[in-house]
Amino acid sequence: MDSSRQDHDADGTDSAPSAAYRSEVTLDVNGKPHTLVIDHRRTLLDLLREDLDLIGAKKGCDHGQCGACTVLVDGRRVNSCLQLAVSLDGRDVLTVEGLTEGDRLHPLQRAFLDRDAFQCGYCTPGQICSAVGVLAEAAAGHPSHATDPAAPPKQPAVLDAAEIRERLSGNLCRCGAHPRIVEAVQDVIP
Repeated sequence: MDSSRQDHDADGTDSAPSAAYRSEVTLDVNGKPHTLVIDHRRTLLDLLREDLDLIGAKKGCDHGQCGACTVLVDGRRVNSCLQLAVSLDGRDVLTVEGLTEGDRLHPLQRAFLDRDAFQCGYCTPGQICSAVGVLAEAAAGHPSHATDPAAPPKQPAVLDAAEIRERLSGNLCRCGAHPRIVEAVQDVIP
């Protein structure tokens, strides 16, 4: 019996990608460079979880609808389940694991713990990464649908509860911890 593994589609044809469908990609993940040869179809989420053993980002819906897989790419929030890793060559990726400095938690991580802003915790890494992005976007003056139209343009956005809820609306908590999540974000607003 041949001990080598071969991947086959349902029709029996070889499904392993040929070299033509693989590329070398270098990503800076949580401050460390990683160079991998990957299938062009591989998502950032699968690369993080399966290749780099960074399991904070969760595969919730796998359709970009729940936000459990949210990470930051070049400082912007993305649903990693929708990002093809090959398209991110040379980019910086920050996951929930990369927010800590040694044993010191990021202020949002600490606020989530202090406010008990989770129940099952499945969505929490995505919520925290998204909140980090929200704080940066608001500080840069990016408006949301909840931003007062009379607010001065390009000025830091005021993050009241309605503004936070709107900005985090792409991150779902099925346990219903949204009020505590909003409070945790409010705790770290400068």
